[in-house]
Amino acid sequence: MAEQAPEILATESAEALVQEGHGAEVQHVEPELWGLAPFQVVSVAMAVFLLIAIFGAKVHKSIGGGLDNKIAAIKQQLDEAKALRAEAETLRDEYAAKIAGAEKDAEAMLANAQHEADAILAKAESDSKAMVERRKRMAEDKIAAAEREAIEDVRNRAVSAATAASRKLIADKHDAAADKALADKVIADI
Repeated sequence: MAEQAPEILATESAEALVQEGHGAEVQHVEPELWGLAPFQVVSVAMAVFLLIAIFGAKVHKSIGGGLDNKIAAIKQQLDEAKALRAEAETLRDEYAAKIAGAEKDAEAMLANAQHEADAILAKAESDSKAMVERRKRMAEDKIAAAEREAIEDVRNRAVSAATAASRKLIADKHDAAADKALADKVIADI
């Protein structure tokens, strides 16, 4: 093969044309985009980038403002959560104190109830002893009254029996004349 030209953007079809004798040299073709050379495309891209950077700063500011607002809302929510947590801890401590106080109150109530129960039991025992004593006294009084009544009844029966016996004796041993002499003697003594 003959001496080859440097291949910058050479293609097979260009080499074929050179070998057939259509041209002595390969022409270099630059790439294009919409009819612009690469340096022009880069210049236009930089201009668009600068325009976006300058005028897009407003978009950046609005995005930054939105993020700042979101950050502020999150901070506010965190502050509210901290306040709620502090309030919850305060309530927890308050209820823990109430529970401890309630337990102490329950213990005090239990001790007081035990003391009252002991006092009621002691009073019931003393009342029952007093009632037993009263009933015993009442029974003794009834027995004594029954004894007195029995003694009185025996006396009355004895008196009645003695009276009846003396009447019978007097009636048997005294006649009407002896009664008259006795009555006269009693009247005379008066």
